[in-house]
Amino acid sequence: MQAPEQYRRGVPPGSEVDVAALYWEAFGRKLGPALDPPEAGRAFLATHLNHDRAVVAIAGGRVVGVAGYQLRGRALTGGGARDVLSAYGAVRGLRRLAILALFERTPAPGELVMDGIAVDARHRGHGIGSSLLSEIVTIAAENACRRIRLDVIDTNPRARALYERHGFVARRTEQTPYLRRLLGFGAVTTMHRPATAAPRSGA
Repeated sequence: MQAPEQYRRGVPPGSEVDVAALYWEAFGRKLGPALDPPEAGRAFLATHLNHDRAVVAIAGGRVVGVAGYQLRGRALTGGGARDVLSAYGAVRGLRRLAILALFERTPAPGELVMDGIAVDARHRGHGIGSSLLSEIVTIAAENACRRIRLDVIDTNPRARALYERHGFVARRTEQTPYLRRLLGFGAVTTMHRPATAAPRSGA
């Protein structure tokens, strides 16, 4: 597949469905218990995106990679309690809200929180993840953040390797065996890196 033609900040209008599909492909196993079935989950994500909380890679006129982040109380994936209850109903919605609450990560003062990176499987191997991550570092520095924080689950060693190549260091690991059956992972590692240091090179 062709390398990306463009990297840009923000989700381009009309690309919401593509971005939601990428996010679901990458994180659907985790989001599924809260937003299943998949078609409903993708539709919910597409409807409630905060367009200005992402960096995207574009190839062939389509978004093929996305990195979302949370800053000043807003993340790429939006939608509050009222939206969940409206989409899924009061009875089913309450359970889904409880699951979504497990993913809440509030940035500390001077901190940008990464929501995750998703790259189309057909476009991997072109350094898209590294380029998106480097731009997130630049955004953090421009917003006077001192550090970037992210969480990576134990079943995603490829993502952890990418983050380590870009200077992220593991700070703590929380064992979550109670989530393995429900969400598919049993541990979450929190990683930090300074927002101002030059990112390391890597594929």
